[in-house]
Amino acid sequence: MMNICGCLVHTMPDMTETVITAIDATQGGEVHAHQDGRIVVTVEDTPDMRASDQIMEMHQIPGVLTITLTYHHFEELDGDPAAASTTKH
Repeated sequence: MMNICGCLVHTMPDMTETVITAIDATQGGEVHAHQDGRIVVTVEDTPDMRASDQIMEMHQIPGVLTITLTYHHFEELDGDPAAASTTKH
């Protein structure tokens, strides 16, 4: 199963680099871009933690103000294309 979430993370501007480092250090989290305290992040399920739980944990990173889910893709990997689901917010 593949589960990917795209998020916009708003940070305190002076703590953006610290937040980026913390997100990049997590398994399943990846920073793609940032500007003016806003960070574009994808989060994927890992063997140990669901993406939704990782997002909840990112709320605890010092300097994070808000996290908005902007994209979600869930797909069964058994080859059944009818099982795929994509949602944009």
